[in-house]
Amino acid sequence: MTDLLRALIRDVPDYPKAGILFRDITPLLRDTEGLQTTIDALATPWAAAEVDYVAGIEARGFVLGPSVALRLEAGFLPVRKAGKLPCPAAREEYDLEYGTAAIELHRDALGPRDRVVIVDDVLATGGTARAAVRLVEGLGATVVGLAFLIELTALGGRDGLDGHRIESVINY
Repeated sequence: MTDLLRALIRDVPDYPKAGILFRDITPLLRDTEGLQTTIDALATPWAAAEVDYVAGIEARGFVLGPSVALRLEAGFLPVRKAGKLPCPAAREEYDLEYGTAAIELHRDALGPRDRVVIVDDVLATGGTARAAVRLVEGLGATVVGLAFLIELTALGGRDGLDGHRIESVINY
């Protein structure tokens, strides 16, 4: 399974800047078998976890998350970049290499009985994932775990996510 997916992920050197090796999942998304295998791999670890919602982080979490949610018979929640939601939103900031960014989730999206799996394409440094956990937990819900297609292990993204189950399909 992972061999198929690895073969469909394109390495793009020096993107978005010199010295970075970008893992492009576009070829995987356009391949029917690759996409099916990806959704299965992301959803299967959570099949018995009684998940109410899958929260997908903008942008590629929006591509993967709804299909994972359907597999788990759960709803989907978009975790958006700041300023994109039309109703009152909870906000969490996180650090970037040069500055900060923020993500948001509607304030009325979750409550104390809700169980959530957070989905994104890549776990790199973990800043966005930690912010998503703070958003979900700040609204009173339980983070059942986090699911990633790719984990860049050398970047230490798991640090600061202690106590949360993390499932990654492919590790680099």
